Amino acid sequence: MWAEDKVRIIDIANELGVSTATVSNVIHGKTKKISIQTVERVQEKLEERGYIPNMAATLLAQNDSRIIGVVINDHEKYEGRVLTDPFIASAVNYLADEIEQNGYFMMLKKTTDLLGTVKFASMWNMAGMVILGFCDHEYQDLRRRIHIPFVVYDGYFENQGRICNIQLDDRDGGRQVGEYLRRLEHRKVLCVSDNQACMDRQRYEGLCSGLGFQADFMEIPMQKELRHRYYQEHFPRLRGYTAIFAVSDYYAVDLIRFLQNSGVRISDDISVVGFDDSDICEQIVPSLTSVRQDFPLRARMAMGLLNQMKEQPEYAGDFTVPVKLVERDSSRRLCH
Repeated sequence: MWAEDKVRIIDIANELGVSTATVSNVIHGKTKKISIQTVERVQEKLEERGYIPNMAATLLAQNDSRIIGVVINDHEKYEGRVLTDPFIASAVNYLADEIEQNGYFMMLKKTTDLLGTVKFASMWNMAGMVILGFCDHEYQDLRRRIHIPFVVYDGYFENQGRICNIQLDDRDGGRQVGEYLRRLEHRKVLCVSDNQACMDRQRYEGLCSGLGFQADFMEIPMQKELRHRYYQEHFPRLRGYTAIFAVSDYYAVDLIRFLQNSGVRISDDISVVGFDDSDICEQIVPSLTSVRQDFPLRARMAMGLLNQMKEQPEYAGDFTVPVKLVERDSSRRLCH
């Protein structure tokens, strides 16, 4: 019944005695060569008949689709749950608000193939893209293959032009953690991460500079089951530290739960600090001390840069967002 009752462009055109091209142009906003009277007649008839346009077709017919693609690295470490990662979830949440406030639509894509986004962007006639989670990928190659502006979150690459890269001050965040733990008199400090590259390396090096000595480093498995088995095998080593800095809130919360299940009292026995200050930090017990990144500011910067690159296609730059340590209950001064 719905399909039979659906109003078509040709129906509107026949009722008004105009061409289907005229009706289509009014729907798509291409009215420069159409009289005001005709535009008004078509708009009134569209409203009267309750015509609902195919939004995808309408957007694709325009020179600017008003679609911003948000491309997320579906890395194996997320084990198929990338959108529930605290950092990714927070970033996407604020990007969605900022994109809508700027009059655009957001389209999400999870992928491990960065260069495959060329087809994605072309298929939807995108106005721009924001790329998350690809650390040291071939952004310059992507730049050569794609004509629309794109902004990168946390890229570590030599920017040769026409790319805007928004990084956190990862080293300073690590430094703040190190200085904080030093003030709390912690001397046996461990850093845990699944790699020793890009931002994780910067955070570790910052930690060491803030402490004033070389903290230990533990490279942990990405998969949760393997990681917990690894923690179990190295449990005596973990118990030898008074403070542990995890390079993300996800790993910090995961470690806290493992330690608690193993009878360790967080903050009393071991202090734990994370990074990102996502919403989960205040949802666990004890609440998590973490390095805060300004998600709203980053989203505003991303949209501002996309708009600027649209006006100035050659515009490029590397931008740094400041971070700040937020103290909560998962850390405390060492009791001698």
